Amino acid sequence: MSARLMKNKLISTAIKSRKVRFRCGILLLFAFSICLMSCAQLLLQKPSFALRKVILSPISFTESNLLLDLDAQNPNLFNLTLKSFECSIYLKNEEIGNGRLEKEILIPSVSTTRIQVPLNVKYKDLRGILKVLFAERDLPYKLEGNANVSSVFGSINFPFSKEGQID
Repeated sequence: MSARLMKNKLISTAIKSRKVRFRCGILLLFAFSICLMSCAQLLLQKPSFALRKVILSPISFTESNLLLDLDAQNPNLFNLTLKSFECSIYLKNEEIGNGRLEKEILIPSVSTTRIQVPLNVKYKDLRGILKVLFAERDLPYKLEGNANVSSVFGSINFPFSKEGQID
């Protein structure tokens, strides 16, 4: 009996040892995946957005739509998918509208893709800006917002801000 008891004890110890190794392996794999996801921002270069032009299309006498024509540049060696895009545009430090892109857009690696973001603007918000538009040649603008980008490393939010002059 003692040999049988000894054999059962060895088998029980071996099974426990396998379970412990399996659980340690799972724990290490989990820790490695968390480490990899936290390093994604170090590996992923931030995409940039530049305003090309603003297209005005009136809807009624009180409001209109602006269509922001933007260049989205991907400096990475892999494709990015723009999942969501929200922005605000300011002219002479006055917010004139907010926009949101509702569809996903693929931005190929090391390239620039044109995107168009619709903005809804009420003319009463533009009253002061319209005077400046006709009086000045170069109008300072500021574009800021948030872009949610998906890549091979997961999904990451990138805040952005771009300033320039509208001719």
